[in-house]
Amino acid sequence: MSHASLAFSPAADRNKQPILKVLTRLLPDHASVLEVASGTGQHAAHCAAARPGWRWQPSDADPETLPRIAARCAGLDNVAAPLLLDVLAPVGPALPGPFDAIYCANLLHIAPWAACAGLMRLAARELQFDGALVIYGPFFVAGEAASPGNLSFDADLRLRNPHWGLRWMGELLTEAASAGLRLQERVAMPAHNLALWLRPLR
Repeated sequence: MSHASLAFSPAADRNKQPILKVLTRLLPDHASVLEVASGTGQHAAHCAAARPGWRWQPSDADPETLPRIAARCAGLDNVAAPLLLDVLAPVGPALPGPFDAIYCANLLHIAPWAACAGLMRLAARELQFDGALVIYGPFFVAGEAASPGNLSFDADLRLRNPHWGLRWMGELLTEAASAGLRLQERVAMPAHNLALWLRPLR
């Protein structure tokens, strides 16, 4: 399977470098990273190639994406075979953790709200004592005006699926606290996105 025949996300291509910059600042030179909802595998391939000291574990809830992720990351010795992982499943697979970091981009607005709690439980269970959960995507923030683009995106998502839509950062942090995680830093990203860095409350 050639790269030319693989699914390609223009958004993932645009944001891969800003995301790598944040992860490079937050993570040590040698780290084990679980990526939740790897999708096309573009972030896995980009980050693993740029940071050979990271051991990257891709995953996705859609079994059809797994061979595509594997093909995109072929030749990268620090990328493990992708795993089938659904944060909504009551029982998940055995994972090769604990991990230094869990990374998840652009999932929560195209999944039922219960996926947020599932992601937080996964992080609480699979992170190292001082590990990091990094969530990237568009969010609404109480007391701050939403960009026209994010308002339009949210409306479009809800028309496509009533269970989808941009999430409120405060509600996400409530779910995080319930799982024993707290916000360490909020990073403004291009195109009115945010990167949220959370750590275990230990």
